[in-house]
Amino acid sequence: MMRTMRSIAPWIMLVVAVAFVGWMVFDVGMDIQGRGSGAADEVARINGRKIDQQTFYAAVRNTQELQRQQGVPAPRTIEEQRELETAVLEQLIQDVLLNDEYRRRDLGVSDREVRDALMNSPLPEIQSIPDFQTEGQFDLAKYQRYLQADRSFALALEARYREEIPRIKFLDRVTEDVYVSDAKLWRIFRDQHDSVTADIVALVPSVVVRQETVSITDEETEQYYREHRDDFDRPARAFLSFVALSRRPNAADSAAALRRAQALRAEIVGGVDFAEVALRESADSISRENGGDLGEVALGRFVPSFEEAALALRPGQISQPVLTDFGYHIIRLESKRDTSFQARHVLVPIELYGEHLDEVDRRADSLDLFAADLDDPTALDTVAHRLGIDVAAAPVLTDGNRLQLGRFVVPDAHIWAFEAAAGQTSPIIETDWAYYVFRLDSLVPAGVAPLEEVREQAQRLAISDEQWNGARGLATEIQDAIARGLDLRQVADSFSLRVERQGPFTRVTPPPALRDIPDAIGAAFGLPLAQPSGPYESEFGLFFVEPLRKRFADSTAFLAAKDSLHADLIQQARSARVQLIISSLREEASVVDRREELERARRQAENLPVPGSPLGF
Repeated sequence: MMRTMRSIAPWIMLVVAVAFVGWMVFDVGMDIQGRGSGAADEVARINGRKIDQQTFYAAVRNTQELQRQQGVPAPRTIEEQRELETAVLEQLIQDVLLNDEYRRRDLGVSDREVRDALMNSPLPEIQSIPDFQTEGQFDLAKYQRYLQADRSFALALEARYREEIPRIKFLDRVTEDVYVSDAKLWRIFRDQHDSVTADIVALVPSVVVRQETVSITDEETEQYYREHRDDFDRPARAFLSFVALSRRPNAADSAAALRRAQALRAEIVGGVDFAEVALRESADSISRENGGDLGEVALGRFVPSFEEAALALRPGQISQPVLTDFGYHIIRLESKRDTSFQARHVLVPIELYGEHLDEVDRRADSLDLFAADLDDPTALDTVAHRLGIDVAAAPVLTDGNRLQLGRFVVPDAHIWAFEAAAGQTSPIIETDWAYYVFRLDSLVPAGVAPLEEVREQAQRLAISDEQWNGARGLATEIQDAIARGLDLRQVADSFSLRVERQGPFTRVTPPPALRDIPDAIGAAFGLPLAQPSGPYESEFGLFFVEPLRKRFADSTAFLAAKDSLHADLIQQARSARVQLIISSLREEASVVDRREELERARRQAENLPVPGSPLGF
């Protein structure tokens, strides 16, 4: 029994964790009237109900723990942390709205319902626990015996059922009238199996009306700008300078990693358990928890140098250190088959080491101390000169986009840039490849750009407008030719246009040219053979279609697939109904998010710069 309890312990923690958020929201963060601990501690308010900081951050920690158990790395940047917190808050908001809806619909849960469900309707994740199975199948008797033996497990499950039963009742209530008729099933089946082959002529404006044939005067450019001012409305833009202090390992660091890998291999060869060394030393956080075990995987799963070294071993043999882009690996082959193999490894990354690490740390400390988080615009140049590194100009940063320097995306810089004041420097931003400090040189607010800044763009758009007008005029001529009885290929030849034959394709898998033109797809299937039609316009051009061959769905095949198709569509319809209701509840809810306000108050209390203030970022 003790062995079974130890093996089930992680599942108990998962069940407790899932139930924990709901308990925190509705038993700790607010009372039955929605009163919380006061506005100073209020993270959000949903329809008058408060979520306090204790509730919110408990839910964040709980989510991070669930992610850790699933092997998801913890947030490493401000940006990632904010994304996580926003996702958690949205889930809490949805939970509040749904629980209010459960009460409105009188979807309560009795103790008897909980007990019956607990004993006879185990959750899917419980049914998958090996200790509750017999010959690969869930064994209800084993599960019930364990419930009786471990009251803490039963209590944890009760909390889950008190959450799940109202949810199930809600789903049943709002989807009980979902219905899919045979006629709709047949229509969907036909959409998937009717097929057509068609000729298509595309009029792409930039192709049929060459740019060099279009002349636009300055007056026409200015007129286009006046008539399309909204097209030149752009988000705020930040102009930044920065210094970067490299954290790239050098040859000495690589040699140090190799020596460390060789020492770990010597330990293993000397008798220390491979799994123990992996758990203690490996940088692969996922396999490390399993003693370095990568599981049985198909050939081709790993990088070639790793796989070749592993497959060169005999089962049980330990490799010499193997170099890949991830570092040095010590590999033990467990088994191999024709198409798969199983191995363990210890990963030793190549990272800063010894004197090089000390030197980079000293320079980073100087960067942090004398350049970061300052209001002096000259500080960055001074420190750069002292450290012997260059101050560079970053690409113009547009609000809503992340900052990319070469092939690297720098986290958090875009968040800081649009909260800073001109002349301020950023906190030091640490990445795997460098330390950065940015200076905001200037910030251009959002709005319609002046003509002189976008004159070339306005001219290009005016030319494009003329090209579209020319393409539409050509389409009218083609229509007239079709009306005179010419088929699409004859028309194309007379106008020196190319005909593309497409198909066979179905209504749900049209060729890319027609994907966003439902009228053209309908014409391809609905018109008689050899009857061209068009033009059909999309953002890419104008299209003419002529169906040539058709094949229709088999009614016998439909009858064979009908039950399965019906089950899938009912499930999709139910999911869509629930999402529609949840979206409606969210749109109609009164939600106040006070996170920025609380952060501002915290910074003021700690005498830190406040975003938007003369000294703040």
